[in-house]
Amino acid sequence: MQQLANKRILLGITGGIAAYKAAELVRILKKADADVRVVMTVGAMEFITPLTLQALSGNPVHHELLDSAAEAGMGHIELARWADLILVTPASANFIARLTNGMGDDLLTTICLASEAPLALAPAMNQAMWRDPVTQANVGHLIDLKGSKLYIFGPAEGSQACGDIGPGRMLEPETIAGMAADLFETGLLSGRHVVITAGPTREAIDPVRYISNHSSGKMGYALAVAARDAGARVTLISGPVNLPAPDKVTVVPAVSAREMLDSSLAQLSDCDIFIASAAVADYRPLAPQGEKIKKSSETMELTLIKNPDIVSTVANHEQRPFTVGFAAETQDIDTYARQKLVSKNLDMIVANDVSRSDIGFNSDENAVTVFWSENQQSFDPRSKSSLAMDLIELIAHQFAAKQADKVVTQTQEKE
Repeated sequence: MQQLANKRILLGITGGIAAYKAAELVRILKKADADVRVVMTVGAMEFITPLTLQALSGNPVHHELLDSAAEAGMGHIELARWADLILVTPASANFIARLTNGMGDDLLTTICLASEAPLALAPAMNQAMWRDPVTQANVGHLIDLKGSKLYIFGPAEGSQACGDIGPGRMLEPETIAGMAADLFETGLLSGRHVVITAGPTREAIDPVRYISNHSSGKMGYALAVAARDAGARVTLISGPVNLPAPDKVTVVPAVSAREMLDSSLAQLSDCDIFIASAAVADYRPLAPQGEKIKKSSETMELTLIKNPDIVSTVANHEQRPFTVGFAAETQDIDTYARQKLVSKNLDMIVANDVSRSDIGFNSDENAVTVFWSENQQSFDPRSKSSLAMDLIELIAHQFAAKQADKVVTQTQEKE
């Protein structure tokens, strides 16, 4: 179910005894790294409490059509736009009938009518209700109306809570989650956690002055979007930049190099790929002042101390992920990049010439050469978003190759 990573699943729950299975479904979806929001009908709350589902999903449970806490009171529109998939489990006969007839008389039906996201229904009802010609006609009409945007999951056959045996049982949560995952394409990095550092760091001189550089963070942010689109769960550790947070990406702010290092190390327990695209200050003032330094002379001397090397620390950590560094150089790029690849123990390094005014810092375009083992690949000038997609594809392939090599090595060692 790696396809569910980073997907936004709006889980609708209607009134029926099978509503209790929704708790397990939320747990499975969350375990697959999906972002889950729950919407309940009034009837559903008679079978399972919103508090249970809030605790499992980590998000507030919605059930009111007119939500005064939502933006402009239009909670149904916000949720309709938010969802990548609307999944209704259980879908009762009453809910199916109301939706088929275009009734938006509660929050869940209104969201279904207002959203352009795919809709999946997992019916659950008494076998006679499911077989009833009216229910079958409603399902058939709904399929005709929704076409390729509607999916019917089940129902299954078997014993029911009322004692009857026949079709109408809701599919098991694991099966529903698997069917939902199959609706999404598998990306190169599906199920992987990618951590990316981006932007500059600022090293304080005093409360109003700092040492920094010209990094805009554009390359790192583009990489975060590309990794997300490849199916990864992305954590972006960002220095101070003037860029909006990418959608569906967890952004962790960091100001200084030491803050960025601490945030990076905190991610290593479940990090698969670490991409260090941030322009980290090499040095920081040894003794930053607590008060503003007054302008009292023509010169001012600062004693600087070396900052920790974040990418090298990560690459040599006992929980080492696949590590990709960046080298911003102004001369002899190939030589310096190769040296850093070896000295820092990196899997790959991306080098670019920041002396050129048409690429690199603050530019919307970039051109780089990527080095790994005995290989290299150059990318001509292009937009940073386009380059990011190319880089993520290359990184994903090299990561997969290394994982395959590990499997072969482990097999040989066992033999």
